[in-house]
Amino acid sequence: MNNIFLPKFFLILLLLTGSWIAAQTEREKELEEVVVTKVTRRYKNKKENPAYAIMQEVWKRKRNNGLHKYKTYSFREYEKIQFDAANLDSAFMNRKVFKKLDFIFDYADSAANGALALPIFLNEAVYENIGRNEPSVRKKRTLTAQKTSGFEDNQIVTLTAKNLYKEIDIYDNTINYFDIGFQSPVSRDGFSTYHYELTDTLQVNGQEVYQIRYQPKRADVLAFQGQLYISTDHYAVVQATLRSTRKMSVNFVNGIFTELEYDNPDEETFLPKKYRTTLDLSPFSKGKNAKSLTATRSVDYTDYTFEIPLSEDDFKVKESELTTAVLKKDDSYWQAARTDSLNQTEQGIYEMLEKLEETPRFQRIVKAYETFASGYYNVGNAIDIGNIYSVYGFNEVEGHRIRLGGRTYFSQNDDWRLQGYGAYGFRDRQFKYGVEGKYMFNKVNRFTLGAGTRRDIMQLGVQLTTDDGIMSRSFASSSVFGRGENASLSSVNQTNVFAAVDPFKNFTIRADGTLQSIKSANEEGFNLYYHDTEGNLRKTVNDSHLTLSLIARPGAKYSQTGVDRYEHSTLAPTLVLKYTRGLKNLFNADYGYNKLQFMFYKPMLIGSWGKSFLNVEAGKNFDPVPLALQNVIPGNQSYSLAPNTFSQLNYYEFVADSYATGHLEHHFNGKIFSFIPLIKKLKLREVAFIRAAYGTLSEESKMINTEGFKYAAPDRNIYYEYGFGIENIGFGNLRIFRVDFNWRGNYLQNPDASRFGVKAGFQFFY
Repeated sequence: MNNIFLPKFFLILLLLTGSWIAAQTEREKELEEVVVTKVTRRYKNKKENPAYAIMQEVWKRKRNNGLHKYKTYSFREYEKIQFDAANLDSAFMNRKVFKKLDFIFDYADSAANGALALPIFLNEAVYENIGRNEPSVRKKRTLTAQKTSGFEDNQIVTLTAKNLYKEIDIYDNTINYFDIGFQSPVSRDGFSTYHYELTDTLQVNGQEVYQIRYQPKRADVLAFQGQLYISTDHYAVVQATLRSTRKMSVNFVNGIFTELEYDNPDEETFLPKKYRTTLDLSPFSKGKNAKSLTATRSVDYTDYTFEIPLSEDDFKVKESELTTAVLKKDDSYWQAARTDSLNQTEQGIYEMLEKLEETPRFQRIVKAYETFASGYYNVGNAIDIGNIYSVYGFNEVEGHRIRLGGRTYFSQNDDWRLQGYGAYGFRDRQFKYGVEGKYMFNKVNRFTLGAGTRRDIMQLGVQLTTDDGIMSRSFASSSVFGRGENASLSSVNQTNVFAAVDPFKNFTIRADGTLQSIKSANEEGFNLYYHDTEGNLRKTVNDSHLTLSLIARPGAKYSQTGVDRYEHSTLAPTLVLKYTRGLKNLFNADYGYNKLQFMFYKPMLIGSWGKSFLNVEAGKNFDPVPLALQNVIPGNQSYSLAPNTFSQLNYYEFVADSYATGHLEHHFNGKIFSFIPLIKKLKLREVAFIRAAYGTLSEESKMINTEGFKYAAPDRNIYYEYGFGIENIGFGNLRIFRVDFNWRGNYLQNPDASRFGVKAGFQFFY
């Protein structure tokens, strides 16, 4: 139905967990199937350990994926993803929630612990891959067939499920699960994290291998335990198993188990042969008998061919590849495509989900869950009503504010979308609205045209590199509580038309034309009066401008091909370059000006020390403009977390013609707290951050505004603030609350300067 934040298959899990609130969280215990016998032998010096000499040879001959050594290549992937609801018992199955749905338990299997496991989701997919390394690197991965059990909106469910998994290279120092860095057992500094023991030599796939058992020196670090199988001839990894530890602290995840198998065609390279990863997921509890979801993905890599003729046209996306034809392969195709035939349990999943979708009670549950997860209630597979999470807001001008909206939504791959909202403030007794429409003419290069208009009360100056979309939510209506009295709100009438195209994958060129008028929404508390170029005193700024934006998202992945896309969680950077040209006298515009802006954002894994987020912005107004069009260093007077804002700045405290800002935030994933005996049991995680801004403001820009003497830029010194946060606050697997403590570093003499502040909010991290 909709783009959703949480994958729809968690509906089944929520249904099966039932009355979880009444259950007590049990003592954490590792699943029996992932228990590994501890390494018993210890060495005073690692050089005395026979495994050390073997691993030295592995590091010395560290291999690269063999695909990089050939000019061209192709290979085939067969992927299978299955989800099972685990730890079901008879008492749970007899609950009223399953009335008229009890037939699903006919498909359950008995697990080793006597409980039932119910298969609820199965997806099969076939991909054809081609690549070129010379004269330039090009890759293409094409989905050629897909078969999914259950859910009418199966494509987004399937692709969201696949987002749980990352590609793995055992030779990397850090292995990525859920965008969290785990220390690889084959990394060069592995002996600082793991104990290794050479246990045997044996035959694997006709090769003689060393069997090395490893486990982390500390159970509460982000590391694995398992076995490495190293070729005795070439010191290459032939097979490996990776199992998470009992004390692994990852939200919603109880356990991870991965099996890797490689082919080694020569002494320098390897080729992936088979990957299999099983995740034990639970949204609430890590208890032994917690109702959970077992998610298993297996991939077989076959049909490698090298040095094949490939032209530039072979790498271009074709319209036919973006159709639903891949969902319509018959049974004979799948019988030939599978590397292994489906077992009886897997075949039963297709049958069970078809019956379940025909049950009215289940359809009602699906509807309720989709509304909760997406924020929209769909009517007739045509209209979405929402967003329900933006219905209420409060600010100084409007008082209590109600906002209702809707949009067309026939499927996640719609080529066009109409959306709008209406809002009413009970203090100013004014009606506000916004409406926008857009149409995508071509799925390959995503050529899109759109137009919209809005009249609303907005908090300007909370974002430097602004979003040009009409339907972006007003910050004013989002903030319910804040420090100080915020009266610096603007009344904005805005009309926008745009065109966008992707000439290359993950690279967008967008052109916007905007006509707007801006005035103070509260003249007594916030003065926007200015002198125009003829010296006349004005209270409303009329502005007409054109904007050209270049947006690059290298490595980003998306689920849909429609006009709106759902982006997968990746470590892809974002680069934005924008040029804005103000057009004086066009539709009575008051000023002509030129503005250039740049933004860079990148999440980064820092080995086993966690993840950093870096955001850098810079810009310049080349001409003097009034305050309503000026660059404002983003403040945040609310008590909530707001990314890329300065927590201790008041709104409009710093204004700049030219500016540069930087935000660096690092999440340690509990690395430091794990050394503190009492604190580590709480599974809290630490965050550290620093923010800085520098800018200048010309006297000409100050003189334009009647109260220009109030405004200044951080030009004496670089303004900075710093602090730390505590995240992962909660219980069981549900740890989504975060609290930040912020200190202001300088400019303490500014009027109403806030020296210290506390922010809090929710974040959905693993």
